[in-house]
Amino acid sequence: MTSGLLLIDKAQGWTSHDAVARTRRLAGTRKVGHAGTLDPMATGLLVLGIDSSTRLLTYVVGLDKEYLATIRLGQSTTTDDAEGDELTRATAEQVAAISAAAVAAGITDLTGEISQQPSAVSAIKVDGKRAYARVRAGEDVQLPSRPVTVSEFELRTSTHGDGFLDLEVRVECASGTYIRALARDLGRALGVGGHLTALRRTRIGPFRIENAATLEHIDVVAQLISPADAATRLLPRLDLSREEAIDLGHGKRITVERDPTRTGPVAAIAPDGRLVGLVEYRGDQAKSLLNFAQDKPDTADKPDTADASESTPTP
Repeated sequence: MTSGLLLIDKAQGWTSHDAVARTRRLAGTRKVGHAGTLDPMATGLLVLGIDSSTRLLTYVVGLDKEYLATIRLGQSTTTDDAEGDELTRATAEQVAAISAAAVAAGITDLTGEISQQPSAVSAIKVDGKRAYARVRAGEDVQLPSRPVTVSEFELRTSTHGDGFLDLEVRVECASGTYIRALARDLGRALGVGGHLTALRRTRIGPFRIENAATLEHIDVVAQLISPADAATRLLPRLDLSREEAIDLGHGKRITVERDPTRTGPVAAIAPDGRLVGLVEYRGDQAKSLLNFAQDKPDTADKPDTADASESTPTP
């Protein structure tokens, strides 16, 4: 199997682990990782790394993200989403009294650099144990607030029905932002409670859902983004001569034009388009941080062409 990044459109009911496990069988390799989970309730973009390209996932994890979501005003839940038990419910009259101006003001207050308390059922570790695991064990978990950035919080449509007000929104935010917490906090600010009923991730950095495939219909080889393509979408590019590519491949430093503004890792590309590795600049030299050798076949798993529904968990 050739190394690369794979864009998956995760279905509802699947965990991120399910998607990784299925991809391992389809790709015939155990070397598969992901750059950020999605809850089983959520759908949308997962970025997976295959073989040596799993090392590029480090540069994907912290990228900004875009989501489409449905926020239900008028009800709060134990998990801040539709999978939790009801905590509070507003009257139909209270929900009907919510004005468009109040919603707009609430959204504005949750845009920009804000302080957010993550949901108790998040994957954040508390004394070495995931918060959601502690909640499921019956513990009362209160996570501390932390700064997050919501660069865009756009209301697309709003619909009244069954005593609730449903808001269709688009959110662009920094890594570490919880959309469930935005729903909770908006409902709390409006005095009626709120939770998330649908969530779809549509972008992670330069990678978009339009270029992803479902696990039921994916051709892994055809869908792979090559290491060089992936690395140059994520990082600045340095084009090498044949001799420079050989030297870097052997761990030697190469001479480059001095530029004090260049910082951080750079994707070093050979004349044939291959990703030689990632380098960093040290004055007028480039030093290898990570070399990308050709992947060897992994014979531990063979490609599985069975129908993907075999590994689909029950929603």
